[in-house]
Parts: sequence; C-alpha cells; structure tokens
Amino acid sequence: MSTIPQPDTILTAQPALFNRTHWDRIRLTGDDRIRFLHNQTTNNIQRLNPGQGCHTVFVTSIGRTLDLASVYVLPDSLLLIVSPGMGKSLYEWMDRYIFFSDKVTLIDESEEMFLFTLLGENADAIATALGADTLIGQPTFSHSPFSPQNVILPASDPNPETELSFHIAVGTDLALPGYTLWGPKAYADDLCQALCKAGATPHTDEQWEQLRIQQGRPMPSNELTDTDNPLEAGLWQSVSFEKGCYIGQETIARLNTYQGVKKRLWGLALEGAAPTDSFATGSPITTNGTKIGKITSVTQSDAGTFGLGYIRTKAGEAGMTVDIEGKSAQVIALPFLTHEYYTSKSS
Repeated sequence: MSTIPQPDTILTAQPALFNRTHWDRIRLTGDDRIRFLHNQTTNNIQRLNPGQGCHTVFVTSIGRTLDLASVYVLPDSLLLIVSPGMGKSLYEWMDRYIFFSDKVTLIDESEEMFLFTLLGENADAIATALGADTLIGQPTFSHSPFSPQNVILPASDPNPETELSFHIAVGTDLALPGYTLWGPKAYADDLCQALCKAGATPHTDEQWEQLRIQQGRPMPSNELTDTDNPLEAGLWQSVSFEKGCYIGQETIARLNTYQGVKKRLWGLALEGAAPTDSFATGSPITTNGTKIGKITSVTQSDAGTFGLGYIRTKAGEAGMTVDIEGKSAQVIALPFLTHEYYTSKSS
C-alpha cells in the first residue's frame, strides 16, 4: 500500500509555525453553555472538564455536515474554533436555537484573538520555553493558560505587568504532534517573533493546505457539504453514540445502527502525475470505466499529486487502484480519518 506523502519542505527538524488567525472563533458563556453546545453538536460536551476539549461536528436536522469545530472548555466559558468563513453562519445557526430561558451568550471573537499552530516533534521545547511543560505528553485538547512574559515583553504594552489571557493546547487540528496557541490579537506579532527566536519556522497557508489534505482533515465546501454526513467524512471519533438527542442525531444513529454509510472519504495518491497535470475538484473517480466517486481536494507537492475523494462504500476501500482523469491512483487510509462502525447505544 502506498505511504502518505510528506513534503520535506514542510516537515523539518524545526517546529513549523502556522498563523491560523483567519480561522473563526466563537465564545459561549452563561450557565447553560455546556448543555446548549452538547445539544447542538455531535460529541459529548457534558463529559468534558475545564482544561479539556474535543472535536465536534455541527450538522443539520437531517445529519448533513456544516463544519468540524474544536471546542475548549475553560472555567467560565467554551471556546469554539471553526473553519475560516464559518463563524458568522454558525453564530447565526446557534443563535436561532437560544430560547428566552436559556442562559447562553455567544461572542464572536474572530477579530480579537490570534491563533497559531506549532507543528512537529520539537514543538515540546517551545512549550517548555512558554512555561507549559506540564502539557507535554498530555491528551490532545488538554490546555492551560501561559504567561507571555516568559518569552516576550510586548513593546506595545504600556504596562508589562498586565495579566493577559494567553492559552496553549495540545494538538494541531491535524493528526500530527504539536500545539495550538491563542491570545489577544494585539500581541500576535510579539509572540510570533518570540516563537521564531525559539526555533519555530513560519509556514504558509498553502503548506497548511498540503498537510491537511495529506492528513485527511475535511473542510467545508470540499469534504463537508449538504450532501455529506460526518460518518461518510470519516469523523467517527467526533460523534458520540452514547449521548442523548442533538440536532441530526436520529439520522446519524440510523446510519450507524443499520450500517447505512453509502460513501467514504479516502486519500488518493496519483501515480505518475506531473506538476503540470490538472485535477479539478469534482473530477470523477472511476474503475473499469464506471464512476464510483469524485475528487474533493487536490494538492501538488514535492512528493507528487495527492487528493481526497469520496468513494462508494460497496465499490472499494484502501489499497485499491482507481482512475482519475486518465491517471492511475492508489486509495489510501489517512491518519485523521476513521471508518469504523460502532454498536449504537442511542435510543
């Protein structure tokens, strides 16, 4: 079976620093915030304690995907990190379900905070420099505040003794080791410079896109659309089958109970494809002249051409060879995706 290509221009000995400030952030406050988000999304939010978090999926009433979100539980709030451009629509989506008696307040913090991701094995050294060494080796989504004064003295801060709300979390939103950091946007440049001095190397949005496709992380408008559900998108680990009702729960529970997932998301390594070859989103995936799926994302890298695509469940799985625009491609299982049936305990 083909291996997952990893361009050496992205993953090096130095931690890779990605500026993800263009991703949207929504904060939930109020006494009912945990119950509210628990009832709005696919994962079990009520099991989480402050300092923990998880991935969870917003879905429609018929189980179609809206977005994959990261949720972090803080002592007095929940922080949601959602895909670029999805903040406004998800804010409005949640707002329509807040009733008069609900003690929930939504705050769009997309313009107020920076969001960085440090990616790579050596990111632990930078976590130590930030005073967050207690997070090393902890489960993904574990998070804690850290003091920026450990690494920076912001020139823009007239009072360097001011307590600032900076956080660092285990995980990268990919199936790769590292950390995610957020804090006041006014200090983004100061912290970025400090992280680079500590050994991090800035990387581009294009390089993030290469990695997210190679890892299999689905995104809205590509793999997450109104024709897809979370189980088809390989997001089983972001769905709880033990929790109670939530929007779209009945449809997703049926898909699990009756093994009704009709298509699955896989990686595709195009063999012999040149950098000049064009493979558009939506290109058909075929075998023996029969269409069995379609491409949802494509990336070119030093390691070759790689893509994501949905393939009909009964048509095949990882290890098979398919055709895309006249080129042969190997179907590959990816680390971010799971395709596993569970015994549903939902009622």
